[in-house]
Amino acid sequence: MKKLLAISLLAMMALSFVGCQNNSSGKNSEAEQSSDSSVIVSSDKSQTDDSGESSVQSVAESIAENSGSDNAFDFINFKSNEIFDIEKVDLLWGDSSSRAILENKCETYEFRYTCDGYEIIAYISIPTDTIKSGKPRKCILFARGGHWNYGSVEPDYLASMSAVSDRIVVACEIRGGNGVEGIDEFGGDEMHDVYKLIDLCDKEFDFVNMDDFCIIGGSRGGITTYMAARNDKRVKRIVVAGGVSDLISVYNEREDMREMLCGCIGGTPEEKPEEYKKRSALYWADEIKIPVLIIHSKGDPRVKYETNAVALYNKLKDSTECKFLSHDDDYHGINPSKDSEDIPEILKFLKN
Repeated sequence: MKKLLAISLLAMMALSFVGCQNNSSGKNSEAEQSSDSSVIVSSDKSQTDDSGESSVQSVAESIAENSGSDNAFDFINFKSNEIFDIEKVDLLWGDSSSRAILENKCETYEFRYTCDGYEIIAYISIPTDTIKSGKPRKCILFARGGHWNYGSVEPDYLASMSAVSDRIVVACEIRGGNGVEGIDEFGGDEMHDVYKLIDLCDKEFDFVNMDDFCIIGGSRGGITTYMAARNDKRVKRIVVAGGVSDLISVYNEREDMREMLCGCIGGTPEEKPEEYKKRSALYWADEIKIPVLIIHSKGDPRVKYETNAVALYNKLKDSTECKFLSHDDDYHGINPSKDSEDIPEILKFLKN
């Protein structure tokens, strides 16, 4: 699903630059093109003919030539006692033309930091404008879904999110999976890693503007997003797509997840009711005081619409600004198709 979204966005970014090249008025900047929802949501991938691919490649090369080589900020040489093992990431999804354009819109890095004695793997995508100007940029923290090795952070996905939102995007892996030591508690102590990443954005990364810090999460990432919104005042708005807000209902409705949840949390909802409620925004919705955008499909087979989206919205709408975008399909997460409102609505939400 994440790969589909990233490739769809990459394809449309490529076409948007071709359109910009052919625009004789020259009124729209690259940043305006990348944040235009009419460009973003289309899933047209018609870049396979030689002439189209050549045109896109020439535009990408032109952008690189005209962008200059003197950087005001260079993350690969970032100096801090808090982070280490910084490496630039090569993007893998899409064709070479799409990747060239995306790599000219932002740079993506893997790095590590320590939390509770563990080395946490994290990623950051930084818009090129920020790198060249050194001017602080607003930031999104992406809260990954899945558990253990399933649902790992994809750098291409973060780069696409950075390019279309024109924001810095950061994310971290989960303890107990994808090379990170520790135990995945499905909303337990691994939340410390998320708060530490917010600390880095706030105190170490002086190129991050914390004024409108946003978290976007889906599925299990909804737990992370809601908990951070409740506990960290630096979070100013959140987007949750297909997200879990009642882990007890998920346990009851998803027999295939029960063994995993018992292993992560230490028991069933009957045995550990407070632990399940601690991870479930439905039980403390009135403590979330920031703007919320909920996206959920009525036929979502993984996280049920009524018990997790509708139930939470009915509580949030009385305590904070909350918008609910529902769909009649069975999609799980953010839908990138040209007929979907998801991406335009997210961009509108970020601008408000």
